[in-house]
Amino acid sequence: MHIPVIVQTTGLLILSNAFMTFAWYGHLKHQQNKAWYVAALVSWGIALFEYLLQVPANRIGYTEYNLAQLKILQEVLTLLVFVPFSMIVMDQPFKLDYVWAGVCLIGAVYFIFRS
Repeated sequence: MHIPVIVQTTGLLILSNAFMTFAWYGHLKHQQNKAWYVAALVSWGIALFEYLLQVPANRIGYTEYNLAQLKILQEVLTLLVFVPFSMIVMDQPFKLDYVWAGVCLIGAVYFIFRS
């Protein structure tokens, strides 16, 4: 069974983003009583899993897409992962600004993938 490059790349980047988002922001809720360096070490450990997914994702994606296309794809997926994370894990309210940011990213996707 052949899985298309875009599906492989997107799936790995979504998982990568989940680890990255938790590494960057999860300590704000789950380790507030720990010293900053403990939170940094834990975040670094979580980020290792991000890189174990992100590096192959970009290597796979680079076989069919250019660097700018991979970057814009990454930014779109970052927003798609960040919004639910901020609402579910961090108990932040939904903001209409997320929608406007998404609209801007749709424009970025159009311009970077149109050629």
